[in-house]
Amino acid sequence: MKRIINNKNIVLGVSGGIAAYKSVELLRILIKEEANVRVIMTKNASEFVKPLTFWALSRQPVCTGLFETVDDASIRHIDWANQADAVIIAPATANIIGKIAHGIADDALSTFILAVTCPVIICPAMNTNMFEAKAVRRNLERLKSDGHFVIEPESGELACGTTGPGRLPEPEDILDRLLFYLSPKDMKGKRILVTAGPTREFIDPVRFISNPSSGKMGFAVARAAEQRGGDIVLITGPTSLPDPNNVTVVRVDTARDMALAVFDHMKNSEIIIKTAAVSDYRPKEPCGQKIKKGKDELILSLEKTQDILKEVGRRKKDRILVGFAAETENLEAYAEKKLVEKNLDIIVGNLVGRPDSGFGVDTNTVTLFYRDGTKEAIPEMQKDDVAHILLDRIIRIGSHKQKPADTNVL
Repeated sequence: MKRIINNKNIVLGVSGGIAAYKSVELLRILIKEEANVRVIMTKNASEFVKPLTFWALSRQPVCTGLFETVDDASIRHIDWANQADAVIIAPATANIIGKIAHGIADDALSTFILAVTCPVIICPAMNTNMFEAKAVRRNLERLKSDGHFVIEPESGELACGTTGPGRLPEPEDILDRLLFYLSPKDMKGKRILVTAGPTREFIDPVRFISNPSSGKMGFAVARAAEQRGGDIVLITGPTSLPDPNNVTVVRVDTARDMALAVFDHMKNSEIIIKTAAVSDYRPKEPCGQKIKKGKDELILSLEKTQDILKEVGRRKKDRILVGFAAETENLEAYAEKKLVEKNLDIIVGNLVGRPDSGFGVDTNTVTLFYRDGTKEAIPEMQKDDVAHILLDRIIRIGSHKQKPADTNVL
């Protein structure tokens, strides 16, 4: 699958701040995503990171001055402005923010920005007091009103020794916002409920029954839906993953907790995507204190947890409902049985235990089984890409549901 960023012309503007070292990693990530990236640096930026570093990674000439030319003798920064699909300025210092806000064009980067007509993403990074200065805040508001996108800096300890807002966001977060600004908003206004991760069923206060689910697939679905304009609630069991941008995250532990959260939030959802690996059984009588080592054998009495997906299927009405089936054998038979029994529109099946698929890895190899009896095999790819394919299919199902039935006119 070609992602939205594939073969896009991205210009990375680097201004003179200590956070310029993060721009190198951002460039590497963009190249990995198969974007065509060109770099424009201010003179001060070259004092922090040499242009040769960016040239080596991008395999493109780095623009550092106003009067550099390309082969056709056009001015390089104007030529790049005409070709750009998106621009990222990271780090954006107070100086370059002020220049852009007031239309000053006295170097390659500020002149380039005046000629740009594509989306421009500004990533401020500076000392906390500078960031909070009235002039800088005023300039950032002006940039927003002019149609530029501003990613607010993170808070933390800065290179200057102060602590507060002013840190450049991590490159992965900047990439996420770039994908948001470039993605079609075909899920705008859609209210989507996603579940993710494992649940824990406690044996005693320090031991529990669980599974290896990392939550990566569900988080990928939530991110992709948010990038496409959806209004997302993500209910997740215990994971180490950070909350996705602009997603309402509800964290739970047990299957009972997840059931209560799902039934509460499904009332306001049009699309429900259940990727969570919910425990099927829990200890019938969990111990209130830590069980001490004693006998050579310990027998646990287990009872079934509620089948959340089946209950959601019973209540679904006209909602679109998607489930996941992680199996170790007979994938097609088990998946098709669950599809019918749980009243699903799609079930996403995958075989776990393979290095390219299932729990804990960044890739997945899945088969989509549809309500009409058809199926679609998806080759190994990143879970983010699987998420977008799944959303494409959900949109297609939604469009068919909304299409009025054909009538014969006599």
